[in-house]
Amino acid sequence: YMYDFTYQRATSRDAAAAKLAAAAEGAYLAGGMTLLATMKQRLANPSDLVDLGGIDDLVGIRRDGDSVVVGAMASHAAVAADADLRSAIPALADLAGGIGDPQVRNRGAIGGSIANADPAADYPAAVVALGATVCTTAREIAADDMFTGMFETALNEGELITEVSFPVPEAAYYAKFANLASRYAIVGVMVAMTGGSVRVAVTGAGSSVFRAADMEEALAGNFSADAIAGVNVPADGLNSDIHAAADYRAHLVNVMARRAVTGCL
Repeated sequence: YMYDFTYQRATSRDAAAAKLAAAAEGAYLAGGMTLLATMKQRLANPSDLVDLGGIDDLVGIRRDGDSVVVGAMASHAAVAADADLRSAIPALADLAGGIGDPQVRNRGAIGGSIANADPAADYPAAVVALGATVCTTAREIAADDMFTGMFETALNEGELITEVSFPVPEAAYYAKFANLASRYAIVGVMVAMTGGSVRVAVTGAGSSVFRAADMEEALAGNFSADAIAGVNVPADGLNSDIHAAADYRAHLVNVMARRAVTGCL
């Protein structure tokens, strides 16, 4: 069971910030897919939960020139189903549709997933591969600066993600080797070509999402699966657990990357 806490519901960004600032040790509540589970296990003990579900301007998906902007409280199901997003970036819609199960997809929010920065989460791969910009109540954060470690991001105390702007790529694809129980990525690789530049982002394999620079270099000269057939990431430092050893994850990175490149073509 959980420790006692005070539940608060905000109806605006300013109100949410004020409620969090007034709390002894508060936390924002987005979808709650991770936070509530850790509270049930008594691994987290916030004094207050500030629910963001009532803030209307954090929800919504829109096309803005050469980008698609996704509100932080947009659910995974909404991202998967949005017609404009699916038309512009089908890889992102497909990624969202492969997260968890229907209950998770309808409750979980993109902003919460990014802020949580689970090393096996899917959205960080999309943020990094597509070169997205994470917009907060304080600033804009470039994709390469956002994720700093396991469950760690560049967000400051009380800083709230408001939306994420994804540039529309010429091609993109996400290939995931999923844990069959949780649907988290044992290894997931997104490959994207945007403005003639190739980015390869890997999730699930390491302590945080990372770019595969050697693969990017190889694909810049020859955008084909064969170009990276012999390009491998080192196993040293990769995750090793009951689901997959580090050397197997290293192997999967290459396999998933080749599948992603093929999916782009």
